[in-house]
Amino acid sequence: MIEEKHKEIARWAMDYALKNGCSASRVSVITGQNSSFEYRNTQLDKLQLNSENKLYIELFVEGKYGSFSTNRLDRAELETFIKEGILSTKFLAEDVCRQLPDASRYYKSDGRDLDLYDPSYFDRSTDEKLDLLKQTVNEIYGTDDRIVSVTASFGDGCGAEYMIASNGFEEETQDSAFSLTAEVALKTDTDARPEAYWYDSRVYWSDLQKTGIAKTALERALRKIGQRKIKSGKYTMLLDNTMSSRLLSPLISAMYGSALQQKNSFLLDKLGVQVVSEKLTIRDNPHLKRAFGARWFDGEGVATHEGTIVSNGVLNTYFIDTYNALKMNVAPTIASPSIIEAALGSENFDGLLKSIKKGIWVTGFNGGNCNSTTGDFSFGIEGFLIENGIAVTPLSEMNITGNILSLWMNLAEIGNDPRNNSSWRLPALVFEDVNFNGV
Repeated sequence: MIEEKHKEIARWAMDYALKNGCSASRVSVITGQNSSFEYRNTQLDKLQLNSENKLYIELFVEGKYGSFSTNRLDRAELETFIKEGILSTKFLAEDVCRQLPDASRYYKSDGRDLDLYDPSYFDRSTDEKLDLLKQTVNEIYGTDDRIVSVTASFGDGCGAEYMIASNGFEEETQDSAFSLTAEVALKTDTDARPEAYWYDSRVYWSDLQKTGIAKTALERALRKIGQRKIKSGKYTMLLDNTMSSRLLSPLISAMYGSALQQKNSFLLDKLGVQVVSEKLTIRDNPHLKRAFGARWFDGEGVATHEGTIVSNGVLNTYFIDTYNALKMNVAPTIASPSIIEAALGSENFDGLLKSIKKGIWVTGFNGGNCNSTTGDFSFGIEGFLIENGIAVTPLSEMNITGNILSLWMNLAEIGNDPRNNSSWRLPALVFEDVNFNGV
């Protein structure tokens, strides 16, 4: 948790800004530490430890706005820092839409806990973390002559934030995270060097998967041997649950107030309109305990609430913060989603795979982009050709092209296999008539 002395510094900094010409101010003090370790084959390749204490202050001066940060938390130094910040802000252009949120929208604690911090975080010794990496590498190292390298990475971190605003907000948060990743590179009879990775990440150490990560990475790498292109055409696409967020991301980004205000969104004026397949319903579920992305309030202090983002294909909401709401003269919502969940279908991955007579199972993306104004996209992909419900040929160096809204209109099936170690809990998805470009 944030030490009381740091909270006092934040309160003092806010008051000092108000006494020196600010009409409003918001201050955050952030503390944290993290470690990362990496084993490559049998040797420790990287060890890194970091810690930070930072003060972030937002200044509202004569209708103008400035934001500044420092890791020097001494009051004497902060006096000069804040005065210089106020002076600098006065040189900026006036922007009356820069305001703190209406105080009635702030989160007010009722004592509940989202369980986002593992109290055993500091019980984990460096030796224990290194032993986990060695164990991960040894799962597969030397088991196959085609293995060129095995890299295992472990990372953990914990942090806390105390935020106070001059119109009545005051709260703090604390969280932790642990992750374990394995990467495998193979040699083959050609110049190709198939590579693959697998990982797990959790809020609590006890929930972290500690065995089988490297074996899964090796299996995924071995499946890539013999990758090639196939004939261009329209195929049914099975999107792996590890990749579903890649194609949902452009849709969510188009809902942000910053894009809408700049008229740089293909979802402009689409509220209440069916924009994707009626099979798609996605929700924002911010109060899941022990889950990445869970939170009681957003970066402005505004309380989060459960809600439906898309209901049977109909767009229900935008994500509009205070600034962009004032710019557009509309009611604010929330600055960003917290935990995105899709309403699940009845089939698991194997069931979806077996249902496809001819298609392509996409397991990875290699670059590409989506035009935020039109929704037109082109993404490089890798995966497998599907014939009669079986993945038969590994593929690479192919692209999918089209329009993101048209793609989501062609959503045919939704799986029931979301990965729950992410703030985007999405299952495998099936799309019809996707343009694949190969040979």
